[in-house]
Amino acid sequence: MKIIIVGAYAIGTHLAKLLSRSNNDITLIDEDEERLTKIGNDYDILTMQGNPSSIHVLRDVKTDSADLFIAVSPDQSLNINCCILAKALGAKKTVAKVDDAEYVEPEIQEFFGKLGVSSVIYPEMLAAKDINNGLKMSWVRQRWDVHNGALIMLAIKLRETCEILNEPLKNLCGPDDPYHVVAIKRGGETIIPGGNDELKLFDLAYFMTTKQYIPYIRKIVGKEHYVDVKNVMFMGGGATAVRAVKTMPEYMDAKIIELDQDRCERLNDLLETDKVLVINGDGRDIPLLLEEGIKNTQAFVALTGNAETNILACLTAKRMGVRKTVAMVENVDYVSMAQGLDIGTIINKKVIAASHIYQMMLDADVMNVRFLMTANADVAEFIPKEGSKVTRKCVKDLGLPKGMTIGGLVRDDEGNLVSGNTQIQAGDSVVVFCHDLDLKKIEKMFI
Repeated sequence: MKIIIVGAYAIGTHLAKLLSRSNNDITLIDEDEERLTKIGNDYDILTMQGNPSSIHVLRDVKTDSADLFIAVSPDQSLNINCCILAKALGAKKTVAKVDDAEYVEPEIQEFFGKLGVSSVIYPEMLAAKDINNGLKMSWVRQRWDVHNGALIMLAIKLRETCEILNEPLKNLCGPDDPYHVVAIKRGGETIIPGGNDELKLFDLAYFMTTKQYIPYIRKIVGKEHYVDVKNVMFMGGGATAVRAVKTMPEYMDAKIIELDQDRCERLNDLLETDKVLVINGDGRDIPLLLEEGIKNTQAFVALTGNAETNILACLTAKRMGVRKTVAMVENVDYVSMAQGLDIGTIINKKVIAASHIYQMMLDADVMNVRFLMTANADVAEFIPKEGSKVTRKCVKDLGLPKGMTIGGLVRDDEGNLVSGNTQIQAGDSVVVFCHDLDLKKIEKMFI
């Protein structure tokens, strides 16, 4: 697949590195030679120094034969303009990163589609959704709703109170049981489990279940004593914090601690004053945290631009009794460290954005793609075509490759867990987990 990426910044370079591993034909365009040099020497990609909105530059990189054109520079207008030009030159699909919530409204996206922008992504809004999903369930590290909640994936850290430790999964996750364990992160290892595998203390386990059995999962993993989140304290008042506060449940109250006074004034204009209190100060200042009631706060969300600051702030909040912590960790190298320090939910905007963009590369009918940073695994929701390989036999006879498992499926809007005797049908929404496997190879089973 021929892919052109505009912008050698965080999202662009992460995408280039990610996609180059799948033997794609990648070209990265940027006006800054130094940014291009940093990535071009280490990965199998082509780089082009030049103005990405120049017709000559776009022709030089053969935009007319591009399967996917991705504009993810910090300049929203440049991204949109480049996509319009690329589509006019013959690119099949175009994606533009935006930083205006208005542009992701359905009618606006339809308008952009007519101009030549196939899809827009707003990373801050995607991150805010993940943050709020984490806040809604204080005992869960990550929640992912499949097909509008017909199936639910829950990532849960297992503690001493868990009732299902040290027992073979074949005794726990039978055809009639209301959950499946579809992945396990143990130390630095990711396991796609079989029937003889067991859950161990301090595992991060990924459960697939249906909505009505969430209370049951909470009981067996020993998390019933976790209080629900009602008061949230944010450190950092950037765009992600604004989107999170604007979309958080009505029953939650929020405080934002922001160091910059001008930004505080702007936040007061952007947010409803009865829903959030904006405080000018340093979120690392322990006396300030105590004064603002951190002892009575159920969740602490650190969203500054500095990963180290966010991690340390969350550790401080935990030591002061906050059960749920969320940290923005934009440096992927720090993710495993944050997990090792037992930081709760980890948010990385570029990985979230890359998940949505990667979905556009797949030829199968794919509803959703997520990269699970903490598990180094991918999860995707495929819809099989009539006559595709996965519809010809029962799951146990499909010969699924090592590192892949099917977590569940949605049929007629009803979520179902999958056993070995399940027969997948064309049109089902099938949730696939995989580790160390290319989704492009897996999708062949569905088309």
